[in-house]
Amino acid sequence: MANTTIAAGPTFSLQHRYQVLGRVGISTLRQQQGHTLFFTPAVPAIRRRFCPSIGIYQDTQLFSDGTFNSVMCSSSVEGADKVSTDQSRVSRLGSRGCKLIGCGSAVPSLNVSNDDLAKIVDTNDQWISVRTGIRNRRVLSGKDSLTDLAAEAARKALEMAEVDPNDVDLILLCSSTPEDLFGSAPQIQRALGCKSNPLSFDITAACSGFMLGLVSAACYIRGGGFKNVLVIGADALSRYVDWTDRGTCILFGDAAGAVVVQACDIGEDGLFGFDLHSDGEGQRHLNASIKDNETDKAFGTNGSAFGFPPTGSSYSCIQMNGKEVFRFAVRAVPQSIEAALENAGLPRSKIDWLLLHQANQRILDAVATRLEVPSEHVISNLANYGNTSAASIPLALDEAVRSGKVQAGHVIAAAGFGAGLTWGSAILRWG
Repeated sequence: MANTTIAAGPTFSLQHRYQVLGRVGISTLRQQQGHTLFFTPAVPAIRRRFCPSIGIYQDTQLFSDGTFNSVMCSSSVEGADKVSTDQSRVSRLGSRGCKLIGCGSAVPSLNVSNDDLAKIVDTNDQWISVRTGIRNRRVLSGKDSLTDLAAEAARKALEMAEVDPNDVDLILLCSSTPEDLFGSAPQIQRALGCKSNPLSFDITAACSGFMLGLVSAACYIRGGGFKNVLVIGADALSRYVDWTDRGTCILFGDAAGAVVVQACDIGEDGLFGFDLHSDGEGQRHLNASIKDNETDKAFGTNGSAFGFPPTGSSYSCIQMNGKEVFRFAVRAVPQSIEAALENAGLPRSKIDWLLLHQANQRILDAVATRLEVPSEHVISNLANYGNTSAASIPLALDEAVRSGKVQAGHVIAAAGFGAGLTWGSAILRWG
């Protein structure tokens, strides 16, 4: 087999379908059909017997009018054959894909219209709808619980997927507003009655959270052997809104949405490419930072000369520079989707639906225009729910699927963006 020369860089093992060619350095990863690249961290010789590797390889997927290549990942351990009888594990993981097979959503019963808001702040329906596209939003009230909403959305997704809660291997709750400081995902596992006690944890990435959860699910399936992963986006930003500030209170609502991501053969793989980023410099444009409680300040430092014990703290209401966030979104989101398409080896013409975080109709329109996606191929339910943060993408997807708009086999370009700043996109196939 011919040698392959690649520019110097970190240590990798280059393989041609599981046949080792040798260890080389790579600075730029250029995929070639049929090649597998194993990323192997450099470690002292005494530990190389059990050196972990993450494999990225390219496989061919077939469309009705051509083919494209899909980037996949798997993992292995050098020397594992000496400690395990399961020598086919790498081959099995290397042939795994993942697909979306079920979705669900839930919203609070209380509907707050623009006219309702006009009673508490200086605004009106026309002012809000023209600038944002929003006319209504749902808000938690009374004994409503975000955890209950998330569990309801999850049940609906599992029912559509025909997956028993006891067959769930992992629950990812994408939320910036959990009802427990330490995370609410385990409470969803409890509410669903998952007797197998699957790992459940929260992912915090604001309005990009669901996209990060979706990609994380794919990695757990492809590289970790998981079969059924429940990804939930749920937020209650109404609890962190200044309801006297018409610049922010008009935007946000509460909701939950969920999808079931299931392992499948590589030929059925439904996540073709993705692109994820963050930029902490932009935090000043959108945040809800921690602050000291004013009541604690009034009572001093409890007699301490050094400010100990610390005063109680909480989070401020959402602070946002709308103009800067708009500029960021209309610039970064099209670039991210283009990058995800390139990673997937797909042209724009393959996109059946554009599904963006439902933040502002002007942002949706601007991104669609830059990507040359017709408005009739843009999924939007913003008018009815407002910005529901991590819930917005799965909520809109669920409505589109259940209405018959999105059908099995349709290719969706999805993207989230928000506080952090964070943003990311994925090219996926439904069903």
